Amino acid sequence: MPMLDPTRFRKVCGLFATGVAVATVRDASGTPQGLTVNSFVSVSLEPPIILISIDRATSIHDPFLKANAFGISVLKEEDRWLSDRFAYGAGDRFEGVAWRKGTLDVPLIDDALATLECSLDRRIEAGDHTLFLGEVRAAESLEEGLPLVYFGSAYQRLLTKR
Repeated sequence: MPMLDPTRFRKVCGLFATGVAVATVRDASGTPQGLTVNSFVSVSLEPPIILISIDRATSIHDPFLKANAFGISVLKEEDRWLSDRFAYGAGDRFEGVAWRKGTLDVPLIDDALATLECSLDRRIEAGDHTLFLGEVRAAESLEEGLPLVYFGSAYQRLLTKR
């Protein structure tokens, strides 16, 4: 069977609406590192496990590979600038971003719609990405707000309130 064209695959996957989050760790020197992810999924309730997928070619991959814990900050619809900063930013992506240290010493973005702190459960190599499975040790959410949504290669807005 012939290989699927990567452009077609990307276009088809773009038809699946996703939320947008920032995955974070501290590197070996303690400096916060992070990147925008939409490959975030709940895997298990007992124990609570989530999964993120990170391209091995990205400069942020190595700090995640060496970390024993990571954070997830689910972005609100008005946080598109944070999504862009952590997706395309060079240098210190945390510069000018309000954040706090979580109970697992992972950086968490202040005023995110939700945050999760995870201890690393396992890493799995999958194609050109590494899958990071994390056991959720702490989780918080805001009472109000809508998530930042990505669909069809663009940010979108939900038409409903929760």
